Amino acid sequence: MLATVIPDTVLGTNCWVLAPAAGGPCVVVDPGFDVLDRLRAELDAHRLAPAAVVLTHGHADHVWSAAQVCRDAGAPAFVHPADRHRLADPLGGLSAPLRAVLEQQLGPEAHYEQPDDVRDLLAGEALEVAGLSLHVQHAPGHTEGSAVLVLDGVPGVLGAPLAGLRPLVGATTSTLLSGDVLFAGSVGRTDLPGGDPAAMERTLRGVVLPMPDDRLVLPGHGPVSTVGRERATNPFLPR
Repeated sequence: MLATVIPDTVLGTNCWVLAPAAGGPCVVVDPGFDVLDRLRAELDAHRLAPAAVVLTHGHADHVWSAAQVCRDAGAPAFVHPADRHRLADPLGGLSAPLRAVLEQQLGPEAHYEQPDDVRDLLAGEALEVAGLSLHVQHAPGHTEGSAVLVLDGVPGVLGAPLAGLRPLVGATTSTLLSGDVLFAGSVGRTDLPGGDPAAMERTLRGVVLPMPDDRLVLPGHGPVSTVGRERATNPFLPR
């Protein structure tokens, strides 16, 4: 498996690209703000063509560029049904100060469009796309429709931004795309639109904690980790 990441320059959201190998189809996960040019360069460098865009949830910093990526590739977007409504207005519901900061960062000409072809990311099913099998688990708390994705196996080829992580990757046997549910040293906030502290507690106890320690975590923000490392050190995980 090949993996590379393009962090956006506004909120540091990780846009992940996963493929069985270079020179074929891939999956783009959470293309947010200001990633299009660098994403296209990564796709060209590895000779990859997106077969789907997968959205872990519907907040603007995870979906902003999805329509253009889908349009460029002629590919569908997938999101959990409970967050489908957010794609119509991903900035909706944000506080006026936060919305103003984002609008200032994005510039007066920033324009959002939702993807034309949006399909359901269904919990309990495996999304078979681009030669990958993405096992979907509903993980509400950060939003109603937050989802995490589990892949058998770990990246054997790392794009340039991840090149220093080989020792960590080598100790793992499966991969978690955790969106904004689990981070290195933290968990998803629940004070944004769709947030629910009780649902997040249930997700952390019922979805995250049962996972094996040797699972690589590719989060929606920040550095990669493992489930075992977070179980031992993350102060926000339930005990």
